[in-house]
Amino acid sequence: MAKKAAKSAGTPATVLLSAQKVEHTLRTYDVDPDAPNYGALVAAALGIPPEQVFKTLIAEVDGALTTAVVPVTGDLDLKALAHAAGGKRAVLADRAAAERSSGYVRGGISPLGQRRPLPTVIDDSASELGLMFVSAGRRGLQVGVAPADLVRLTAAILANIRT
Repeated sequence: MAKKAAKSAGTPATVLLSAQKVEHTLRTYDVDPDAPNYGALVAAALGIPPEQVFKTLIAEVDGALTTAVVPVTGDLDLKALAHAAGGKRAVLADRAAAERSSGYVRGGISPLGQRRPLPTVIDDSASELGLMFVSAGRRGLQVGVAPADLVRLTAAILANIRT
């Protein structure tokens, strides 16, 4: 019975991690997704250093959707993302397009278990960490994973894409 309850509470991201037998930790928090400095508030609510918390953004690189994962302590450098993804120009994707493509809602978009897997670029600062936190696919739920596991599961490239 406990297994059934845990499974029904899963998101595509957590289901993927479990199916791939990837060690991870789930943490919940309660922060308004429209609050200013949302990422720093999430880190504070979780009681972890903000450099370990990453946000997932969907951008368009030369018209193709791309996932960018950057620390909440900085912003996405669109020019650097375009370069890393082999393109010339990047803009943040329309909210509806990001939600439709990923299958998640804003504030809960995870790089894992997306409805339609996208090319993914993770900021290279993640490689310095033993554990990083990203959205687990639902507002109020973060997952801690080893950066190497996130890179492997998303077929991501690492590049400096933060400002």
